[in-house]
Amino acid sequence: MRGLALQVQEGLGRDPFAGDVFVFRGRSGSLIKAIWHDGIGLSLYAKRLDRGRFIWPQTVDGAVPLTAAQMGYLLEAIDWRNPRQTWRPQSAG
Repeated sequence: MRGLALQVQEGLGRDPFAGDVFVFRGRSGSLIKAIWHDGIGLSLYAKRLDRGRFIWPQTVDGAVPLTAAQMGYLLEAIDWRNPRQTWRPQSAG
């Protein structure tokens, strides 16, 4: 966690203790790690996919703000850029 917090501080120029969630993806794309400070200490969440890859947004300055919905899609390994409904109504009546 210290290494990721240092990347946030030095690489992104952000405060890792401000309460924001920072998410990092592994090289293969099948692992993500999220760190945040909850007011008491740093917390770490890690998830590795058995199959597939996490869809990662294009970064401009090293960081991309995500909405809560986009973060949910990311954690579920859903392509959040183009989510699709699994069911569509056939008629209104």
